[in-house]
Amino acid sequence: MTETPLYTQHDSRFAALIQHHAAPDLLYEGCRWAEGPVWFADQNVLLWSDIPNARMLRFAPEADGLGTVSVFRAASNYSNGHTRDRQGRLVSCEHGTRRVTRTEIDGTITVLADRYDGKALNSPNDVVVSSDGAVWFTDPTYGIASDYEGYRSEVEQAKNRLYRIDPASGAVEAMAEDFEQPNGLAFSPDEGRLYVVDSGAPRHIRVFDVQGGRRLSGGDVFFALDAEHGPDGLRLDTQGNVWAAAGKGVQVFSPEGTSLGRIAFPQRVSNLTFGGPKRNRLFVTATRSLHALYVSANGAQWP
Repeated sequence: MTETPLYTQHDSRFAALIQHHAAPDLLYEGCRWAEGPVWFADQNVLLWSDIPNARMLRFAPEADGLGTVSVFRAASNYSNGHTRDRQGRLVSCEHGTRRVTRTEIDGTITVLADRYDGKALNSPNDVVVSSDGAVWFTDPTYGIASDYEGYRSEVEQAKNRLYRIDPASGAVEAMAEDFEQPNGLAFSPDEGRLYVVDSGAPRHIRVFDVQGGRRLSGGDVFFALDAEHGPDGLRLDTQGNVWAAAGKGVQVFSPEGTSLGRIAFPQRVSNLTFGGPKRNRLFVTATRSLHALYVSANGAQWP
């Protein structure tokens, strides 16, 4: 059986984005389905979800590049994706409660959204916060389809949508609804584009133009993948390249949608984020495990 190479180059520009002699570190193994990594630069820690075990884990790096793992939240309501707002607070998608929450500095939980048009959300999946403080999140049905990643429940929303929570009023607005299963999402560095994964039957990444921070147009297919390499979470680097979880690997695309290359992992990759003091360490959640790999790109997300 031929061994899959760590790096597969599709375009010469890929060479400048990777550390050719770097290999992934296995930081933790023991999740049921690892997801939603988020980096806390001010604390030098990474948080992520172990969805079926309904817990959040915390990784604290040490000088050797490895580190310690502890339970951050033992009862996470089957949390999935996470991000931070402009005040550095944790914003989370919860399958079990079908809501988006914010963890305040004192540890209390504020519910940002749990309903739309008077009906319960499906199961919020992933989330980003734009520079104006608006919270954008996707709402597929994965968390209510069975009792594995949440609670089997009736679908109340007729569409699986992308939503925006207004930072001033707190109103929840549907921004797009022509998805099978909207999933990972990320803004370009200038926030002029919003990339959204549809991990349903289309298995593609779409790109929307953003006007005035609150209106979308376009929504064309940025890149389509097959069933083996279906996309999930994604992040962007400072050059606008898209780094996407895709099957058993991370696939990198240029801003115009050219596949630059692929980084292989031993398990199916769910999500990723950039971290470390220089944001050049790629943290990857992959089925049961958490990995990290130094790259030659820097993450664009804030904080």
